[in-house]
Amino acid sequence: MGTEAVEILFENGFSKVCNDTDPNINGNLQDCCWFEEVIDDDLKWSFALNRVLHKGTSEFQDIALLDTKRFGKVLVIDGKMQSAEVDEFIYHECLIHPPLLCHWNPKTVFIMGGGEGSAAREALKHKSLEKVVMCDIDQEVVDFCRRFLTVNQEAFCSKKLNLVVNDAKAELEKRNEKFDVIFGDLADPVEGGPCYQLYTKSFYERILKPKLNDNGIFVTQAGPAGIFTHKEVFSSIYNTIKQVFKHVVAYTAHVPSFADTWGWVMASDQPFSINAEEIDNRIKSRINAELLYLNGASFLSSTTMNKAVYLSLLNETHVYTEEDARFIHGHGVAYNNSH
Repeated sequence: MGTEAVEILFENGFSKVCNDTDPNINGNLQDCCWFEEVIDDDLKWSFALNRVLHKGTSEFQDIALLDTKRFGKVLVIDGKMQSAEVDEFIYHECLIHPPLLCHWNPKTVFIMGGGEGSAAREALKHKSLEKVVMCDIDQEVVDFCRRFLTVNQEAFCSKKLNLVVNDAKAELEKRNEKFDVIFGDLADPVEGGPCYQLYTKSFYERILKPKLNDNGIFVTQAGPAGIFTHKEVFSSIYNTIKQVFKHVVAYTAHVPSFADTWGWVMASDQPFSINAEEIDNRIKSRINAELLYLNGASFLSSTTMNKAVYLSLLNETHVYTEEDARFIHGHGVAYNNSH
């Protein structure tokens, strides 16, 4: 990347040469527009852009949909990469398929978040599913993802999909029905963001778990899980869920556009007893499409942590509460408006 371009990046993530009023941004890598994600105070991750498809602030979060040179269309919320067109299948296959394949016969699922539609797309590949409830708090995210992310248009049009715009906590509280699997496809917990309360012990214990059927499974994305980043929120989310469910499995995968290893945590009051061969057999018999990333062997291997992460998970004592939350680097709209 060009030194000149890197030097003129501003705090809002867009470079000086980026013209927000002109969606068409051309040029070579030396003089094109760049977007940067601040990973930490001394670390940034920059993307060369073709154009800005959408940039604005909703009631709940800062939103950008970018067309990048390396990763295709990219969804950014509160300055954090949420998914990229070329490799989002890694994240979404890891989030959606393990619990559905471990469940003996899933019929109904509830997705917290997931406004871009990719989680619903993956879930709807399962023949047994009769109802997919997707509940996202932000109508603006849902609307522009429906418009720009054409890969998910079929999922948005599915008769099995029940799309709800609401706070997931409030929606689960008011529903009388229970679900076989509940997914947490939420934005990362940032201070002032809309999602951090959905990572707390009280939410898992009092609201989410009672909405699972017998033998039900819960899974959530759990933030960066790399050798240097796993203590930010991953180990805490894992330990918090351990306080609520009898059987908890953490697993990870590298997502190139996230510039890190990512983590998920899956939990149930029933043990997970399934081998690689059985997972592969269930993929063949249950799923209506070819998976690009996940198979039985890769999932089982993803549950094995390196020594440093293993010891952190083993020894973590922090429990996520509203009064004592951990956040990854960055701030949400509520924080910015109050400072």
